Amino acid sequence: MSKSPLAASRHWVIALMSIVFAGCGTSSQPVEGYNPLADFEVLDPASIFATPEPQPSSDYTTEQLTRGRYLVGLLGCGSCHTDGALVGDPNPARLLAGSSTGIAYTSPFRNSNPGIVYPPNLTPDMETGLGSWTMERLITMIRVGTTEHSASSLPVMPWPAYSNITGEDALSIAAYLKSLPPVVHRVPGNVSRGEPAEAPYVHLGVYQRIE
Repeated sequence: MSKSPLAASRHWVIALMSIVFAGCGTSSQPVEGYNPLADFEVLDPASIFATPEPQPSSDYTTEQLTRGRYLVGLLGCGSCHTDGALVGDPNPARLLAGSSTGIAYTSPFRNSNPGIVYPPNLTPDMETGLGSWTMERLITMIRVGTTEHSASSLPVMPWPAYSNITGEDALSIAAYLKSLPPVVHRVPGNVSRGEPAEAPYVHLGVYQRIE
């Protein structure tokens, strides 16, 4: 007889913060007896801090920049895109300038070497940020989560929640990001699943154990 969902024993492991890379195995599949949490420590990420002031701009109105700054703060973009924020130590000189700590987007319970994305630099630096992006490309990324090559963003960016954002709000966010003081900060390259990571990363996700 199968157990009902209520009768089954379930334990939730919630790692919305938490687990910073300390050294994983070399296989993309865990070996027998592999403890996915053995190489990690629990951390408290930083999620609330000031967004940077935009620079005055003749291209955008004060109302657009104010609205964009408010929305970027409300959406919590800095929580991932600020260096050090994911591990609880945000660098005030790199607000929204990308993270040297990555986010694993595959389960630690399935892959000892997960796929990892490093949140990019959102300031308009021409070499390491979005300075060369057109407004159209940036607005598309905000609203649809795609690049100019029409490849979907990885699920660590919650772009589906932004899909109904108004065009005016998307423009305000893009204007604000384009008006930030540029910060030179090149983040590590993304890591494919099964490949070893050379830079730190955290796991984000909700995992359910069923006995």
